This record gives sequence, C-alpha cells and structure tokens, in this order.
Amino acid sequence: MAASSPVRILYTDLDGTMVGPRGSFWHTATRELTDSPAAALLDLHRAGVPLVLVSGRTFEQLVEAARIFAADGAIAELGSVVSWDAGRSVHHLTGGLPPEYDGRTPMEVMAGLGVVEELLARHAGRLEWHTPWHATHRTDALLRGRVDPLAVDAELAEMGAGWLTLNDNGSIPATSRMSLAPEALPPRVYHLMPRGISKGAAIAWDLARRGLTPADAVAIGDSVSDLEMAPAVGRLWITANGATVDGMAGRLAAVPNVTVTDAAMGVGWAQAVRACL
Repeated sequence: MAASSPVRILYTDLDGTMVGPRGSFWHTATRELTDSPAAALLDLHRAGVPLVLVSGRTFEQLVEAARIFAADGAIAELGSVVSWDAGRSVHHLTGGLPPEYDGRTPMEVMAGLGVVEELLARHAGRLEWHTPWHATHRTDALLRGRVDPLAVDAELAEMGAGWLTLNDNGSIPATSRMSLAPEALPPRVYHLMPRGISKGAAIAWDLARRGLTPADAVAIGDSVSDLEMAPAVGRLWITANGATVDGMAGRLAAVPNVTVTDAAMGVGWAQAVRACL
C-alpha cells in the first residue's frame, strides 16, 4: 500500500468498511475474531485525529454509533445530515430539491408525488423498501434489490422527477424478511434522493465549518457512493471488499487519489488508519 501524509481529520464509512459482517467491529470478512480495528481506533484517538462517521444510516443510528466509537461528528443519510457536538448541532443539506418544495422534506415530496410507488411497481421483485430501516429516513427513500441505477435515473427523468437520483450504497446479505426475486439476489442498498447530495458534498461543508481544507482530510469507504468522497479529501481509501464489486475497477481507475487496502472490511480499515498516522 502507498503511504500517505499525517492527517488532521478522518472521515469513514461504517458498514462494510469500519465494521464487518452484520455490523461487527470484532470480526473479519470471513467471520474470524480480530482486534485490529479496535487497536487502530485507539491509535487514532491517541494521535488526536478527529473521527467522523459518514454513512447511509439514519441520524439517530449514526449519532449513537458516534458515541460508541468516540467520534467527533456524524454525516448521516448518505450526506444529507451533518451533525456535531454529540448530535446537538445539525445541518441539513437538500441538494437539488426544487424551490417549490421548500419547507418540506424530500421524503414528504416523494410521497406526495408517488415516485417510490411507481418505481416499485416498475421493478416488482427487483426493488423493495429496505424495511424496517427505511421508516425514519427524511431525505432519502431507502430501498434494496438489484437494478441498474442509470436506467432508473432515466425513468425518473421520464416521470418528471429528474431532480432525483438512485445511489448505490453497497451489498447486504439476503435475509428471510426480503421478498425479492432470485434474480435480485444478492441484494444491494439504494438511496433515492435529490441530486447534489453526497458524502463528498457533506464532507466539504463540514471541512469548511471546521476551517480545514481537503488536504487535511482522509476518507475510507467500500462502495460506489464512497467514491464521491474523493474530491473532498486528500486521499480516499477503499477497502479490498469494495474494490471487487462489479464495475468498481473502472470507477477506481478514474479516481486519481484513491488507494485500495490489502485486506477487507475492518482489517483493511485498520491498515488505512495506520497508513494515515
């Protein structure tokens, strides 16, 4: 792996990156026990480098995780909610939400327009709500299945909702609660949300709030949506599991400041952390 310069702040994705299978901080991608991520986190805190969690999880979920990992801040719902001061201070980003909908959340607008229901009908068996976690999202419609995001974006434009886009946030294990068709497995998580909202845009806003520059920051992730963090930071690390996703190799080749870790999930995350210290 290439080494990087010491950093002043570290932004990290959570699921599939900092934590492993089923959200465990103590298991490798092959479900073996490891203390490598915990040791790296301790080194990070001892070095005085602030940690900010950046995830598709809800604000409430991420603030709680931030407490557990002693993080300095949290960016939730794929970049739509930036929080600090243990969640007491919050800033909402609404991206390309049309001005006529000012004062309403994107989810309220999507519900009124029937956009999600239309997509679910068009992709029956291949797309469904990511229950039960979708229920508290305000900015994005949290979905799961297996579709072509670019094709869905084209459908949204046909529906007069081209201000929305479908973001791929990585794979998840198939479970009995899902009603997806076999061709939609293994499923992926998608966030239907206004254009202009991204993890990178949220990081840029947070860096400006802190008086820092992209050169001061490093990010770690594992999915296509995490590549959007690259322009906002000096170095982006992608864990090995993320680099093997279909179509990821071509996307990685287009990102000049990305480095892939040798190991997957938490062990790869630990490698990236130590390379930054």
